[in-house]
Amino acid sequence: MSGILIVDDERDIRELISDILRDEGFVTRLAANSEECMDAINEEAPALMILDIWLKDSRMDGIDILKTVKRDNPDVPVVIISGHGNIEIAVAAIKQGAYDFIEKPFNIDQLLVVVRRAMETSRLRRENSDLRRRDVTAADMIGSGAAFKTLRAQIDKVTKSNGRVMLWGPPGSGKEVAARFIHSQSNRAAAPFVTVTSASIEPERMEEVLFGRETPERGVEKGLLEQAHGGVIYFDEVADMPIGTQSKILRVLVEQQFTRVGGADKVRVDLRVISSTTRDLKTEIAAGRFRQELFDRLNVVPITVPSLDERREDIPELVGHFVEMFNKTQGLPLREISDEATALLQTMPWPGNVRQLKNMVERVLILGDGTGPIEARELPGREQPTEGEGRVVLSGGLATLPLREARELFEREYLLTQINRFGGNISRTASFVGMERSALHRKLKSLGVVTTAKSGGRVAHLDSEEEETSEI
Repeated sequence: MSGILIVDDERDIRELISDILRDEGFVTRLAANSEECMDAINEEAPALMILDIWLKDSRMDGIDILKTVKRDNPDVPVVIISGHGNIEIAVAAIKQGAYDFIEKPFNIDQLLVVVRRAMETSRLRRENSDLRRRDVTAADMIGSGAAFKTLRAQIDKVTKSNGRVMLWGPPGSGKEVAARFIHSQSNRAAAPFVTVTSASIEPERMEEVLFGRETPERGVEKGLLEQAHGGVIYFDEVADMPIGTQSKILRVLVEQQFTRVGGADKVRVDLRVISSTTRDLKTEIAAGRFRQELFDRLNVVPITVPSLDERREDIPELVGHFVEMFNKTQGLPLREISDEATALLQTMPWPGNVRQLKNMVERVLILGDGTGPIEARELPGREQPTEGEGRVVLSGGLATLPLREARELFEREYLLTQINRFGGNISRTASFVGMERSALHRKLKSLGVVTTAKSGGRVAHLDSEEEETSEI
């Protein structure tokens, strides 16, 4: 909100009030009629309005403007002034939501007292509104592996700008966390962060949800774009947005204004846009399901969020973070995790990525018995040998192979798993498996295991999986 908006059809009066208030250190804007008044409000809502009841050559009088302002901007205090004042007008103005009523010719001291009180009321309302609408969901970026460092370096470059960012990555990899982190480190951190989950909104309601609506019965209902004014609008899985809505969002990005459904006035917004997707938008464009122009507007800075498989080094830190979080938010036990359980987590498949890991930690803490370290046997989805047997469970396929082939298959899968567990670091892998580095190199070459750079780290795979690879 910005300054004090003074609305009076008499130039001498509005300029006199402005001069008085500016001498006291206030910032003012002036409007001579209802059209100029509404344009000024749509451009930026004032912290306070001083409004004349009678406005010549205007489509709306002061009471009409008061009703509109209290409907659309209920937190803005309005002080009514009039040279034709009487008790009936004052009562009508107060009933419509006016903060106070002052008669012309006004006393300067009285005007200043009312303005200062109203400005304090405005400040308190803004603070309360900010606290209500600010999303306090955590935006912690956890990790120290190579892939994570690459991601963090890219994010750090965009936090202080207003550039549009497109986050690419598989489901559950942490795209919204990255978006919230960008917001929390930006100069808009105190402003709203509003999420648009396109998949959960019925296509026929999308425009009402985004742009809001105006009806005689319910007045103005602000949409998500208006709620995000001054802050960040986050389009989660933007590919789910209906094709018809895409063209209107494109116009908002160009003009920074829109019209509510059922309304006539333009609503101006100041937004930073962050989007995310799990799909190949170029394929969606080719299929006619996504607009090329919108893609070009949103994809100014593309950032890839790596899967958990590409950042297995970060799993111990992530588990520790989730344990502390669930302890604070749900009172669950503050437990450490054993080396065996850590190793198992780093070798398990994670199709659901970080979200799946978080859910698993919560489940273990809820179902676990005790406060000691989390053991491998507590982790769901993996059978463990009976204690004391010293045995592992063979898969059906492995059990049918001759010893030599089974040993080679086991060694290949075992070393692939260990290298990926340590983020492609051969020295750490060699130390863990108990081999000399040179011997490990020879073994990997004989097994056809190579690595390639991906998401800032290195991923191990078989030489036949890709044509362009680099040997370890």
